[in-house]
Amino acid sequence: MKRIEAIIKPHKLDDVKDRLRQVGISGMTVAEVKGFGRTGGKTEVYRGSAYVVDFVPKIRVEVVVKDSMVAETVQAIASAAKTGKTRANSTAAAPLCAARPRARLRLVIL
Repeated sequence: MKRIEAIIKPHKLDDVKDRLRQVGISGMTVAEVKGFGRTGGKTEVYRGSAYVVDFVPKIRVEVVVKDSMVAETVQAIASAAKTGKTRANSTAAAPLCAARPRARLRLVIL
């Protein structure tokens, strides 16, 4: 099993979700994240004054798949999230054992 993590543009989320359904992926985890890189952010104007937005909003998509589906899933995400700009998206795959363990809460009633 592998955990695939992709950082994509927010407007491409529906395209990625539809493409993953087509290849047989039934579930994924989505989180809103912010980051910056070579683009250095962008300048916004608010009430007449300009300011720089360093952190650009992105979407992190996480999917867990069998080893045999890794290449197909990465290709599906990359093709659906493509914007035509360089370095707009990133995708990585890691063994599931490298994923951080989830803490389980146990409620004990005395």
